[in-house]
Amino acid sequence: MLAFKSFQQELDARHDKYERLVKLSRDITVESKRTIFLLHRITSAPDMEEILTESEIKLDGVRQKILQVAQELSGEDMHQFHRAITTGLQEYVEAVSFQHFIKTRSLISMDEINKQLVFTTEDNGTENKTPSSDAHDKEFGTWRLKITPVDYLLGVADLTGELMRMCINSVGNGDIDTPFEVSQFLRQVYDGFSFIGNTGPYEVSKKLYTLKQSLAKVENACYALKVRGSEIPKHMLADVFSVKTEMIDQEEGIS
Repeated sequence: MLAFKSFQQELDARHDKYERLVKLSRDITVESKRTIFLLHRITSAPDMEEILTESEIKLDGVRQKILQVAQELSGEDMHQFHRAITTGLQEYVEAVSFQHFIKTRSLISMDEINKQLVFTTEDNGTENKTPSSDAHDKEFGTWRLKITPVDYLLGVADLTGELMRMCINSVGNGDIDTPFEVSQFLRQVYDGFSFIGNTGPYEVSKKLYTLKQSLAKVENACYALKVRGSEIPKHMLADVFSVKTEMIDQEEGIS
């Protein structure tokens, strides 16, 4: 009975930790989505730097949540709890890579993301409330959480959908250069995912179909701009693209 009592306590502690991680992951997802919605305003906002600064503040808040995840996982095998946090990490990768693309028109690497998730004792201050046998050692150490390659790939795959929306929004505001930049970038991302093929995780192959749809919509927008751009007034371009997008969706539904 004593042995089973200890097993019960251990399992209860593990389940409680799992639930705490699920809640943190949900918070990370919500805040990352809000950052993405904020960044979409950049196509119509007069001051781009102001929105980028505000998005950086929001991402700092998300990183504080990730710090709490790192503290929860201290001394634990991350892969045992990976399912609880993967959704939040994917959304965070999507938000960070979206911001990085707007700034540099390039893709942020997994190493760059992981460098941002190393927290020193100055960063967490008195936030370290995680009970640990080596708490004294942790007092002068660092907390870190590494994004897995699968989370990175799935986050980048989701990024393509946001870039497609940014492309259509920018055209509606009279920006004709952005669609061609996004189209070239999406082709490179699609080529990279094509090399993985069916050898990668199941989720990656599912995302590849959505990526292909986003690329097709952006390429159609670029085609219309190139061929009919001089015929259509700028304020009507967005309507033309929305009609084309609906036609593509219907064709894919029939096939």
